[in-house]
Amino acid sequence: MPMEARDIENLIREAFPKARITITDLAGDGNHWAAEVIDESFRGLNRVQQQRAVYASLKGRMDGANGELHALALTTKAPD
Repeated sequence: MPMEARDIENLIREAFPKARITITDLAGDGNHWAAEVIDESFRGLNRVQQQRAVYASLKGRMDGANGELHALALTTKAPD
């Protein structure tokens, strides 16, 4: 079953409560999403470390062929 934008945002928000989070449905099918996460905790981390932290916040929803979240294009950064 596809995930809703609010469900994705809620999972990310649990780990990054002060982040600016934007979720976009890329294909209109509820399976292909983009997320932009801007959070101060990313300062000093490289992009891979930032993205691993966000993927960890999804608590396995992207794991394997039967994951609830099929695809997530992720952009992360610290605030300017």
